[in-house]
Amino acid sequence: MRMRRILALLFAALLFCGCNRQSADLSLYPAEHYTKAEDKIADFSQGEPFGFWARNDRGNGPPFNCAFSRENAVIADGLLTLTLNQSGDRYVGAEYRTWSTYSYGFYSVRMKAAKCSGVISSFFTYTGWPWDEIDIEFLGNDTTKVQFNYYTNGIGGHEYVYDLGFDASEDFHEYGFDWRKDAIVWYVDGKAVYAATENIPSTPGHLMVNLW
Repeated sequence: MRMRRILALLFAALLFCGCNRQSADLSLYPAEHYTKAEDKIADFSQGEPFGFWARNDRGNGPPFNCAFSRENAVIADGLLTLTLNQSGDRYVGAEYRTWSTYSYGFYSVRMKAAKCSGVISSFFTYTGWPWDEIDIEFLGNDTTKVQFNYYTNGIGGHEYVYDLGFDASEDFHEYGFDWRKDAIVWYVDGKAVYAATENIPSTPGHLMVNLW
């Protein structure tokens, strides 16, 4: 099933750095725009979308020390806003995800990242087990860059940091990926900027945004 544009949201950023790799030939993946309203599976301008839920639990465990609260995922004024706060000796973030799982297709988000060193924000797919995952993540200490990554059956090490040429915390931009059987192609504002072609994940996953 192919899914198109997804959501518009506002949440925070990521702190860790991956190694740069040479991209595949991007001329094989021309820019495409998925803008038809019927292709959106979540439009926060219309209120809370069907098929999503906010996580409310102890979070992602050590060493991160961050819980998730549904109260920190608020839909208002046409946006999903995820917030992070401190409660005692730990932090409380937010995660919003689909009930259903999705496979190959195009997925994108309109978002504004926040400058916040040590805080992670991301838009991604995740399976649980086997562990397949495709990521779009931000470096909170430098929001002029975005990090792409993926895991296949628990094997990662595919980090790629892309220089955006703008500050992602200052305005909304569209970030997406086209998940194919033979490749993952990441896009920024409709332009293909990076592609991976080795050991591509195949297990359908939940679609998520989170802040921790």
